[in-house]
Amino acid sequence: MANMQLFKDIFYLFFPKVCLSCKLQLTHNETIICTLCRHDFPGTSFTNVEKNLLEKKFYGRIPLEEATSLFFFHKKGKIQTLIHELKYKGHQELGTFFGDWLGIEMAESDRFKTVDYIIPVPLHPRKLKKRGYNQLTRFGQAISIHTNIPFMESELIKTETTKTQTIKGRIERWNKNNESFKVKDRLFFKDKHILLIDDITTTGATLERCSREILKSENCKISIAVIAYRE
Repeated sequence: MANMQLFKDIFYLFFPKVCLSCKLQLTHNETIICTLCRHDFPGTSFTNVEKNLLEKKFYGRIPLEEATSLFFFHKKGKIQTLIHELKYKGHQELGTFFGDWLGIEMAESDRFKTVDYIIPVPLHPRKLKKRGYNQLTRFGQAISIHTNIPFMESELIKTETTKTQTIKGRIERWNKNNESFKVKDRLFFKDKHILLIDDITTTGATLERCSREILKSENCKISIAVIAYRE
């Protein structure tokens, strides 16, 4: 055991672990993100707040039970950088990190207690094959561990490929085909309360389209949870 620890110490001497946010070296008690960066993140406290800004975004659009976001999204901020690392640089451990954080919040909250399943916004199969993973998988799995709500990844599918959202205008996002998402089996969602998860919401168009498709199932309810909310 002592030899193993010595090996680890030597390894980290030459290949130190660094914070994925500020790139400074982590201490032995820190993982993925340093303590200073964690305290600097723009948290929302939405998990325990009814009628929060994210919920209000969907007023008149979809019947929403609850909604929460872990952070506020600021352009060129730390959260934008980390979500980019998660989505495009293979740092799936960030999904677990965000999911653990939000999952603990949700488990301690009086809200979200009636959710039956956690469902991620899906990637089109071609994009999934190219990227190799859905950035929401580990996020949803971590939330599931803390809340004991099953994570189901294959019940909602994307049926068409679209251009990257970040390079599309706001009007074009709204005008996209509402039928780009499909559920495999409507009976699966019947009488269920679904927690739909995503990484970032801006206009809310993607979450709205997914929700409308799921809500076609009889007596189904929708709640939403995202990593970051952009005003």
